[in-house]
Amino acid sequence: MKSALPRPSIVAVLRVVAVAAVVLAATAVRLAHAQEEAAWAPDASLVKEVETMARSGAGTAAGSQAEERPMRVEVQVGKLDPRLKLAPCARIEPYLPPGAPAWGATRMGLRCTQGAKHWNVSLPLMVHVYMRATVVNANLGIGTVLEAGQLGEAEVDLGAAQGLPLRDPALAVGRTLARNLMAGAPVRATDLKARQYFAAGETVRVVALGTGWQVVTEGQAMNAGVEGQTARVRTESGRILNARPSGDREVELTL
Repeated sequence: MKSALPRPSIVAVLRVVAVAAVVLAATAVRLAHAQEEAAWAPDASLVKEVETMARSGAGTAAGSQAEERPMRVEVQVGKLDPRLKLAPCARIEPYLPPGAPAWGATRMGLRCTQGAKHWNVSLPLMVHVYMRATVVNANLGIGTVLEAGQLGEAEVDLGAAQGLPLRDPALAVGRTLARNLMAGAPVRATDLKARQYFAAGETVRVVALGTGWQVVTEGQAMNAGVEGQTARVRTESGRILNARPSGDREVELTL
C-alpha cells in the first residue's frame, strides 16, 4: 500500500500566496508605469497649432513676395521616433528651433511645460510653399545668356531649394546661367553668374548715403566691381573706400 503524500503546511501555502501577491503587485506597477509613458503622438489641436506656426514662418521667410503674390502653403506633419516614451503633459508648446529652415524639410520643437516630467522633442515637418515665379521654358545649359522667350511664369515650390526665385522674368533677361536648368525649373539668383559692373582702373561714380543725405563723387576702381562683392575705390583725395558695386560704373557707401 502506497503511503499518502504529505500535505503542505498552512505556513507554506501562505508563503506561496504572499510571493505571488508581491509578483502580481510589481507587474501591476510596471504596467501602470508603461501606460503612463506610452508612445505619444500629437493630437489634432496640437497638429493644427504646429501647422499654423509653420505657415506663419513660411510667410515671414517669403517677405514682400508673400504680400505681393498669392502664396499656398502645405504642411505635412511627420511622426516622432516610436522608441520615445513621453509622460502625459497638460501643456505642450510648439516652437521653431533656432536655425531650422522655415520651409522644406524642417522640424518643429515641442516642449512639455506642465506635467510630471518635462520633455523637449523635435517633430519632423515637410513645408511646401507654392507661389508663381520665373521659370525656364526649356532645358538650358550653363553659360546660356537668357532671353525673354526662354522665360515664363509658373507655380513653384519655394522650399525645393535655397534662395527665393525671381518674381519677374525681366530680371533674368540678359543674365548668364551659372548651372544647368531643366525645363520648368525656377530661376534663382544663385542660378545666375554674378554681374561685373566695372573693371579695375575704371572711373566710377561713388554714392555716399547717410540718414537724410547723399553725396556723389568720383573715384578710381582698384579692383573689378562684381555683384555681391566689395570693391576698393580711391577717391580724388587719395582716400581708399570699401564700397558695394550697385550698377554700371557705380558703387554705394553707407555711412
